[in-house]
Amino acid sequence: MIRLGVILAILLALAVPAWAQATFDTKAKFAILMDEETGTVIFQKDADLPMEPASMAKLMTMAVVFNEIRAGRVNLSDEFFVSEHAWRTGGASSGGSTMFAELNSKITVENLIRSVVIQSGNDAAIILAEGIAGSEGSFAAMMNELAGEIGLTGSHFTNPTGLPDPDMHVTARDLADLGRYLISEFPQYYHYFSEPEMEWNGIKQPNRNSLIEMGIGVDGLKTGHTEAAGYGSVISTKEGGRRLIAVVHGLTSMAERAEEGRKLITWGARAFERVAAYAKGAVVTYADVYGGEKPSVGLVGNGEIALYLPRGSRKCLSAEVQYTAPLLPPVQAGAQIAELRVFCDDRLVQVAPLFAAETVTDGGIVRKATDALKQLALGWL
Repeated sequence: MIRLGVILAILLALAVPAWAQATFDTKAKFAILMDEETGTVIFQKDADLPMEPASMAKLMTMAVVFNEIRAGRVNLSDEFFVSEHAWRTGGASSGGSTMFAELNSKITVENLIRSVVIQSGNDAAIILAEGIAGSEGSFAAMMNELAGEIGLTGSHFTNPTGLPDPDMHVTARDLADLGRYLISEFPQYYHYFSEPEMEWNGIKQPNRNSLIEMGIGVDGLKTGHTEAAGYGSVISTKEGGRRLIAVVHGLTSMAERAEEGRKLITWGARAFERVAAYAKGAVVTYADVYGGEKPSVGLVGNGEIALYLPRGSRKCLSAEVQYTAPLLPPVQAGAQIAELRVFCDDRLVQVAPLFAAETVTDGGIVRKATDALKQLALGWL
């Protein structure tokens, strides 16, 4: 990879505020706060260390289910069978969160989805896994395949419930990215996460995410708890005019989980401002094209490149562009060929894809010879 330093001239001219992480702390062992639209990381605490996901793993279960529905292989009205394994492992006798599904009954996919996201039903998650893939193990393979496609590099899933397994782990950053994926890819299903309660078999259970009822704009996503891992949650809100995603984990009680989540999401909604770094179509930098009709190609964002930055004191950002050099023609307009990587205090806070602003075709033998001499004399820069 070649790295090119980039001056964020617009940001510097605006007297960019300082990184505000030092002004906030949390009791959570692991935490992250992210702007959903841009991916800007506003706060992080051990966000890349492995941790037990508990029931927050069910977000990956939902991602697989929603993908199967989008692909037409599953419908909301399909009915899945309640096996003895699902009933014993995730039912009332298991002592965990449950839908109270009846053995040998059938339940629609939509009700199973609602149970997973509202009640955190372990039986519902297993029923979905078995109905889609035949077994928890086969479904876990689907979870890991999709996790790889999404880019969740710090996670490995072994079951659809989040029940303890020494081989299963996630990171706070991956959970936040998974939340972004669910919100952006499946907005038509996001309303399930904010439903206040669900009743099944005459048993009414409230949404386990108590922040939904606090009136602070929280509308998802998922809580989790095991004895070893503690209490955690993935939270999202549109309070403050933009959507934020927070993850807190490793807390000691439901009350502490709610309070630390509330503090983090409220601070993020109030303490930051949006700064437009590059307008739509603005060239961020140029990448050399070896042997092209033009010596370089402009790199642009997918629309506007914007950051959310803390209010208050002053501190400039730094950034670099990464791409595999040299680029070889033809380079097609709109092709993703690089990444803009934005740092604050040497901490990576955002990665934005960059695309070719125009098509650059083959420059012929003369251009190739000229570029070959340049490479011999100077190296490819």
